Amino acid sequence: MRGNRRGHRFVRYADDCNVYVRSRRAGERVLDSIERFLGKRLRLEVNRAKSAVDRPWRRKFLGYTVTSHREAKLRVSPESVRRLREKLRRLLRSGRGRSLNCVIQDLGPVLNGWLEYFRLAESVGSFEELDKWLRRKLRCILWRQWKQPPTRIKELMRRGIDRQRATASANNGRGPWWNSGASHMHAAVPTRLLTQLGLPSLLQTHRWLQSLPRTAVHGTVRTVV
Repeated sequence: MRGNRRGHRFVRYADDCNVYVRSRRAGERVLDSIERFLGKRLRLEVNRAKSAVDRPWRRKFLGYTVTSHREAKLRVSPESVRRLREKLRRLLRSGRGRSLNCVIQDLGPVLNGWLEYFRLAESVGSFEELDKWLRRKLRCILWRQWKQPPTRIKELMRRGIDRQRATASANNGRGPWWNSGASHMHAAVPTRLLTQLGLPSLLQTHRWLQSLPRTAVHGTVRTVV
């Protein structure tokens, strides 16, 4: 390929491709050259709306991107994290009237599939944040299910919270999301309990997957500088 002769580095999957060059000017030149070649020789059209000349950490490829450090690390793209959250929100909304066990069972296949796909990520910040967010969403479901202060007092006490603290917490006038992140819900519904109910830790599962043999893991053209 002409890119090989010029010493460009690139990655490609099907019709999705990233080309790595040293400057924006070189990136714009290469993108124009690729567009001409594909149009004249192969009768293919480059999708300019999805193609761009940009820094690698501002672009995604197959759901991944990289950090902006000198020694770049592969990480899950923010868009991929956002899509997962949207999918999980739909599942969690449908689970508000069901037991926590059933909700967690529904989450399992989605989380495991997502983790398997992104097992190559080296930066783990997104996994840690998703773990915290998901546990808080599950605590929020419980708080909503308890509904009235008397029920909340009863459930908090059943989970080891003393009466005075349970009463103050149940009558604090705050919303479900605030309470799901408060200390009384962390104490009543600790992470270990959610783990016992079958909720996987994204961070721990990712580390385990990285220890296994790697297997091969969607069209646009991008030149990255």
